[in-house]
Amino acid sequence: MSRRTVDVERVYDHPADEDAFRVLVDRLWPRGLRKDAFHYDEWAKDLAPSAQLRKWYAHDAALFSEFRIRYIHELTAASGRDAVARLDRLADGRPLVLLTATHDLDHSGAVVLAEHLRGA
Repeated sequence: MSRRTVDVERVYDHPADEDAFRVLVDRLWPRGLRKDAFHYDEWAKDLAPSAQLRKWYAHDAALFSEFRIRYIHELTAASGRDAVARLDRLADGRPLVLLTATHDLDHSGAVVLAEHLRGA
C-alpha cells in the first residue's frame, strides 16, 4: 500500500473528509445503524480482527498490547496482505477514513489497522 493519509472515525460521527475513501472496518454491522444512515464506500470485513481475536480481546484495554501484536500478525498473514492490497486498489490513491462503531478509539482495531496502513 502506498503511503497516504489514514484517519479513524466513529460511524456515528459526521464525516470529516468527503473526498476520502471511507471504509467500515468492523466485522459486525454497527448496532442501531441503517446501511443508508452514513456514507461509506466499502465494508471491509476481511480487514477486521478475526472473530476469535475480537472475542478474546473483548475491548479490554488491559489486553490492548497483546491484541495489537496478534492483530498485526493477522494483517501480515497472506489473507491480511491480500485484503490490504484489495483496499489499496479500491482506494485508488485517495486518503482513507477507517470507520468503526467502537467507543474507545484509542484501544480499537481500527487504530491498529490505521497504523499498519500508514507504515506499509
